[in-house]
Amino acid sequence: MTIDNFSKDFPLISQYTYANTAASGLMYESLMEWRQGHDIDFLIGGSKFRESLDVQLAEIRTAVANFFDSEFENTLLTPNFSFALKVFINGIDKDKSVLLLEDDYPSVNWPFSSSGFKSVSFAEVNQHLEQNIKEAFAKQQPDIFAFSIVQYLNGIKLDLNFIKDLKKEYPDTIFVADGTQYSGTEKFSFKESGIDVFGGSGYKWMLSGYGNGYMLFNKEIVSQLYPVSVEFEPQKEAFQKGKNHLMCHFEPGHIDTLNFGSLLYSIEQFNEIGMDAIEAHLASLAKHAKEKFTGLELLSETVTERKEHSTIFNLKVTPKIMEALKERNVLFSLRGSGIRVSFHIYNAIKDIDKIANILKHK
Repeated sequence: MTIDNFSKDFPLISQYTYANTAASGLMYESLMEWRQGHDIDFLIGGSKFRESLDVQLAEIRTAVANFFDSEFENTLLTPNFSFALKVFINGIDKDKSVLLLEDDYPSVNWPFSSSGFKSVSFAEVNQHLEQNIKEAFAKQQPDIFAFSIVQYLNGIKLDLNFIKDLKKEYPDTIFVADGTQYSGTEKFSFKESGIDVFGGSGYKWMLSGYGNGYMLFNKEIVSQLYPVSVEFEPQKEAFQKGKNHLMCHFEPGHIDTLNFGSLLYSIEQFNEIGMDAIEAHLASLAKHAKEKFTGLELLSETVTERKEHSTIFNLKVTPKIMEALKERNVLFSLRGSGIRVSFHIYNAIKDIDKIANILKHK
């Protein structure tokens, strides 16, 4: 399957220029049909439909682990990233110093800031982001460094080679990464990344709908989480005995096969297209958009002076231009001090050119 063929599966883009994946990825027809079939099976099967639950969940967990290159037993299925991060924070010793990024996604920063850690400090997000982080580490090595790989406000993307090297320099720091605005945009190896905890929600760039997420753990971190509960595991009930230490905390109660089956379905589509092709397509969109928006003087120096960027951009425009975009059926978000546009697999160069032509009249 090619990107062009896959893009035909999204009916909304025939009516709108969709530049809002950073807020919500689109539903597509074949996924909708799969979801309808899933619910029909539940309708006519009742509890019998769930008799193969262990097999279904193993298939989903395997697909997620393979997609992100992580260990099967340390790959967790969670309703969303925000929930999983709170569970992580609740289970770790608070006598630790934490480094965060200024104005990072609230679901990343707020739980750490409000949970009583020994100290919480911030690195500034600008064109010198990596240098700012390095200086913060040199000033006082944090016990935990938590960050979004791609910043939701302006699309600034952390250099993952820098993260990998930084982890080698500071192996005792726990690196916690939010991949919600990153996963599904390029190839990623958790094992090779230097990141200890990596999570995300599937409703944005993974195009999996709502109610599904994932959390991956370096095996060295597992023993630091909820150490007191280990003596009570495995639990006595037969249906609980298959759960390992992480699953006992991050996967309580039922797991919805509709939502997580949707994540599996989208991973299969991405694998069929090939992440190399998706990565190359998005890189071309990012390059073209940055050139267009820079030429129109709509981007901050924080973005224009960096070598690489994601496909998320924050543009300084007037209310009149916002209305013009809406009138021309461009979907975007209001974020920070401007409008945020974002481009994914179903977008093309012509979408960026259309937006740029409207913005020329700023």
